[in-house]
Amino acid sequence: MLIFTFFLYIYKFLSFSNFTSASFYFGRLPASIPSKYLIVYLLYAVLRRNLRSRPAVTEPICKKTKYDESVNQPQDFNESMYPVLNTFRSNLKKKFQCLYEGTAKQGNSTLLNEIYTELYITESESGEISNEHEVRQIETQSRRAATEDTPIKCSDIFRALPGQDKPIRTVLTKGVAGIGKTVSVQKFILDWDVQLIFPLPFRALNLMKDKTLSLLKRLHVFFPETKEMEIFSDKYKVLFIFDGLDECRLSLDFQSDVRLCDVSESASVDVLLTNLIVGNLLPSALIWITSRPAAADLVPSECVHRVTEVRGFNEPQKEEYFRKRIIDQGLAKRIISHLKSSKSLDIMCHIPVFCWISAAVLEKMLSQAESGEIPKTLTQMYTHFLMAQINIKDMKYNEKKDTDKEMIFQLGKLAYEQLEKGNVIFYEEDLRECGIDVTEASVYSGLCTQIFREEFGLYQVKVFCFVHLSVQEHLAALYVHLSCTNNNTNVFDQITERGFSSRIKDWIQSKHVSLSELHHRAVDKALQSKNGHLDLFLRFLLGLSVESNRGLLQGLMKQTRGSSESNEETVEHIKKKIRISRSPKKSINLFHCLNELGDHSIVEEIQQYLNSGTLAEAKLTSLQWSALVFFLLTSEQMMDVFELNKLVGRENASDKVVRKLLPVIKESRSAQ
Repeated sequence: MLIFTFFLYIYKFLSFSNFTSASFYFGRLPASIPSKYLIVYLLYAVLRRNLRSRPAVTEPICKKTKYDESVNQPQDFNESMYPVLNTFRSNLKKKFQCLYEGTAKQGNSTLLNEIYTELYITESESGEISNEHEVRQIETQSRRAATEDTPIKCSDIFRALPGQDKPIRTVLTKGVAGIGKTVSVQKFILDWDVQLIFPLPFRALNLMKDKTLSLLKRLHVFFPETKEMEIFSDKYKVLFIFDGLDECRLSLDFQSDVRLCDVSESASVDVLLTNLIVGNLLPSALIWITSRPAAADLVPSECVHRVTEVRGFNEPQKEEYFRKRIIDQGLAKRIISHLKSSKSLDIMCHIPVFCWISAAVLEKMLSQAESGEIPKTLTQMYTHFLMAQINIKDMKYNEKKDTDKEMIFQLGKLAYEQLEKGNVIFYEEDLRECGIDVTEASVYSGLCTQIFREEFGLYQVKVFCFVHLSVQEHLAALYVHLSCTNNNTNVFDQITERGFSSRIKDWIQSKHVSLSELHHRAVDKALQSKNGHLDLFLRFLLGLSVESNRGLLQGLMKQTRGSSESNEETVEHIKKKIRISRSPKKSINLFHCLNELGDHSIVEEIQQYLNSGTLAEAKLTSLQWSALVFFLLTSEQMMDVFELNKLVGRENASDKVVRKLLPVIKESRSAQ
């Protein structure tokens, strides 16, 4: 083969008309070569090209490449020799060193290193993809024994654990909305010693989906400083961070035959991404992808070498956050104590964004001795947060409160319609469809975060989202509630057809729409959801009808309605649904709904049985059995060892009873 190539080179050389053409093919040639040395030089050229050539790859590199061990290790690197690199890293640090909690630009920023609390990150099984509501997942995780998992520091996600000898190139980190994935990315960028880190959120990549550019040119668009650098030189270690896979609106086809190996070759952004992740393009580069759980399976498991899960704050980390966030340590202690007194609030504190919301509300209420009930339910907490944001806007922009009703209603409509579609990010056209002026929307940056990245150059497009999915769900519930109380409209009955059907619609809407009717429809609609995506929305909607929350919303309501009778009817409807429900998870959410409505009667009955030790003698109804499961799962101390005989008595420990208590048994480490 080598001899054949040698004669082929001689033929090629003789076919060139001059040395310039030959130099392009063979590499730089001397200005003149004596004929007696020409054969020697051509032989050298053959050897050089064969030694440099790479073997052909017939399957994705993620399946067969032997990884360079050094990709996991920080390098000793003299950055002073590379001023352009220094500028790039300095700009990156300035961009990510500050944390704007909850909002994009509003308010004072905080240095990330000053307030950052280490998140609880563990290694996860790649096959465990959950599509159920993320609050359900948080509730499940809060009951999980922490000692069963091996925590991983954010800075160590590319380092193998003891006993793991395979190098790690691609990491997929999953976690529910607001749990801290993006903040982990920020912290990693500040701490990790990789020369070139390219953070590329999917929100930004979505805006380039119609542009055909090479990887190199795309990076020049996002990071203009890199135009003066040989960014894919062997002297640099490179890391790509793709944040927010769940927000991806690209067609990621990992079965495509389109193969890309050249960073200067133009392609669509989805082709570039799939080839980067698979390893056809830049196989030595590290890849980090973050995603909410439901979208984590968009990347094939064979292309991912480690799956981690951000579980937010564990118990000590919750307290550490508030002690860092609240300067007055006495006040911080009171806030922590109050949150622990409410199980629903305490569970949500695993989510850092909820900690921020709680701190914003409780710091003001407890420090200023404000009159009014301290929030004990999720709806109360979010309603206080909403009204605080409105007051901040009114003071800052000196606007009349009459504009609040319309703007909140429009934002609520946007929240509801996007929740129905399963969207958590949206663009200007989505706002316009709901009658929202884009300029006015930026005023509400405390609620609707406006992300406007000037470094996109020609692709300056505004992307919007709520600060957290739960804020979107609360506003969606508020929209449905206000539609009923202000406009006498049941959103679930809206008819979109025109002509004769529109007249029917007018007749329907002319009838008085009761809150109980609205609530019944909402409960039934939420129970029909397979993944529980309306669970938290339902809690908020029911909670908004409680007197304490209606008082807070007076400025947004045109008229007040008596709700005590409606709520009693709703409570009975929920209890009826619990009796016939065969889904423990749906029953648990319905009990949370009863808590929002202020009805604790069934759970209190169970507590009396347990406290008096008479549970074994009691003949529990199906409703009471469900209440027992709810109480045990949400009690302060989950049982490490579930003792069935001790709980219900040996004579009552039948298979039927075991089936009723199965959700509790599953959450215990062992059962007897």
